[in-house]
Amino acid sequence: MILRLWSARTTHVQSGAYLQHFSNQVLPTLRRFGGYVSSSVLTRPAESAVEILVMTVWQSNSAIDAFAGPDREAAVVAPEAAALLTDYDRRVRHFEVATTDNLSFG
Repeated sequence: MILRLWSARTTHVQSGAYLQHFSNQVLPTLRRFGGYVSSSVLTRPAESAVEILVMTVWQSNSAIDAFAGPDREAAVVAPEAAALLTDYDRRVRHFEVATTDNLSFG
């Protein structure tokens, strides 16, 4: 299993709209890809912003390639999502899941 990690920042006002976008637009898209396992969105309120971490889990590198395209480390951010964010990482990081007690990982 491969974990794909991406981070972004938004305003306190827009954070709810981003989470709604993720639930209504991103999740249905992810679920259409073979090899997609699960995702989690973590938020951390700070003084002037809300930090967002998006973790998606994939069965293989080839599943990530099907989702991300030829530049597998490029962030996949729709224009409507970008409009809700004040800043976001243009590159993602990948980690091999070495151990977990989460049964949904396989």
